[in-house]
Amino acid sequence: MFLSRPILAIVAVAALWSVGAAASAQVIVTADTAKWQPGTGAFKGAQIATVVGNPAASGAYYAYLLKLPDGMQVPPHFHGMSENVNVISGTLMVGLGDTVVAAKMLALPTGGIASIPGGVHHYAIAKGDAIIEVSGVGPDTITFLH
Repeated sequence: MFLSRPILAIVAVAALWSVGAAASAQVIVTADTAKWQPGTGAFKGAQIATVVGNPAASGAYYAYLLKLPDGMQVPPHFHGMSENVNVISGTLMVGLGDTVVAAKMLALPTGGIASIPGGVHHYAIAKGDAIIEVSGVGPDTITFLH
């Protein structure tokens, strides 16, 4: 079947418009309406709720919520990409390096934001129950040091 260039252009514009419309669909989530799932591995005991995108997808923006119970530790690790953390509620204690040193940790209270470049070794501990948003451009990878 042969299509003329003007018809192909119209089809292409319509396809791009529909993809753009789907990608710009609004997402409104609160801690109460999030679809929480149990955490696994190092995040056992936490809960996770994907908000936008797929953290495993390459080159795509993602955001998810983590609900961390009081005292939960995320051991020293690094990511292959930049990780952005926004504290929604509670306090997240954060530190840089290969070993957890409580005296050198900084408190990120509600509203605190951290952006950690890929490859930087860091760790965290929830002080009280905490909910954080983690976002970036995937894939979201994590490599534990120990």
